[in-house]
Amino acid sequence: MRTQAKYVVTAVVLGALVTGCAETKTSGAEGAERARSDMNMQEAADRADALLDLTFKAIRPPVQWAHGDTTTGSCDLSRRRVVMTVISEQMRGSFLGVVERAWEKADVRITNVNKNKEFPALYAKTADGFGLRLSIAGEGQAFFEVATPCVEESEVAEPAAEPNGPSYKDVDPIPRPNVRSPFWSADKAP
Repeated sequence: MRTQAKYVVTAVVLGALVTGCAETKTSGAEGAERARSDMNMQEAADRADALLDLTFKAIRPPVQWAHGDTTTGSCDLSRRRVVMTVISEQMRGSFLGVVERAWEKADVRITNVNKNKEFPALYAKTADGFGLRLSIAGEGQAFFEVATPCVEESEVAEPAAEPNGPSYKDVDPIPRPNVRSPFWSADKAP
């Protein structure tokens, strides 16, 4: 009798764990972890590109950029852009501020800010589950990434937007920033 009771308890506990896991996968932030039936990977890539376009239109004076890699997972993808304009240490706070205001104006919620003076970063999320990141790395190179939520699998075309400088399409890795701006590369804030 005790052995049977043990099996019943074990089965109930395992059933609860499996059910709990299934519920966790399909619930939460508006089901962002499950595949969105209203969007496929190409549509998600287009939305990611639109978020990047909106961001770069807000940066004034403009910076030179190139496309980074597009990576795909089983149900998601990431689009990247690499800034080829040097963002000086003195101007990094201003650069992040411009991007932060552009994202907030577009109803993108800022989720975290890394205020490290040398390598600052900004993280955000849209209401429909797209994650945005801006990070400043070595030699003042800015990297943008938009990660999609899980969507229906499909083919994904290259980004349609043309970079406003060399494309570096067949260059791996993309070189360090090599464009100087009187504003963004300045040694002191104007």
